[in-house]
Amino acid sequence: MLKLYSYFRSSASYRVRIALHHKGLPFEYLPVHLLKDGGQQHHEAYRRLNPMGHVPTLVHDDFVLAESVAIFDYLDRAFPVKPLFPQMPRERAMVLQIVEMVNSGIQPLQNIKVTQALENKFGMATSDADRWTRHWIQSGLENLEKLLERTAGNYCFGAEVTAADCFLIPQCFSSRRFGVDTTQFPIISRIEKNALALPAFIQAHPEKQPDQNGT
Repeated sequence: MLKLYSYFRSSASYRVRIALHHKGLPFEYLPVHLLKDGGQQHHEAYRRLNPMGHVPTLVHDDFVLAESVAIFDYLDRAFPVKPLFPQMPRERAMVLQIVEMVNSGIQPLQNIKVTQALENKFGMATSDADRWTRHWIQSGLENLEKLLERTAGNYCFGAEVTAADCFLIPQCFSSRRFGVDTTQFPIISRIEKNALALPAFIQAHPEKQPDQNGT
């Protein structure tokens, strides 16, 4: 009933995998390798599903949906068990604020298409592109740590897992890939440790995915 087009190392795909496992929703995993074959996300068949060529893409019966925030909202409305967004307006807004700090303020700056453009279109050396990416990840996590001082308990928003945790944990994974030491952020580190002990986060981890042997 549910299909997920995913890349094991994509943080946006990782988020949705956590949400699906958290809600106990079985799904078919369909890998889209972002580097092989010129980037399988650019292939015509995939672009018909997702014109932006991003991952993930969720298919529910004949309904196709891309972009992780939209997917989270749909999953919570279509499958309300174990909701990832609070119902009260102010609480929901705070969780969305954390989500968007990751989704809009950090993650886009580390996207493959951005790093490739820095090198291939703008002539930036790989080392300089990596340093540029690290700068923005570092800055974003510093600001997020400050916000979490006001909202965090065991998880990003109090004592329950929310969409905010589903966005934060993949960002921690990606941050280390780009050379950012996440242990400098005590609240983020505590939340990550708590979340990574939960079955949904364990099952969704990149190393657990069928395409994880790719590069």
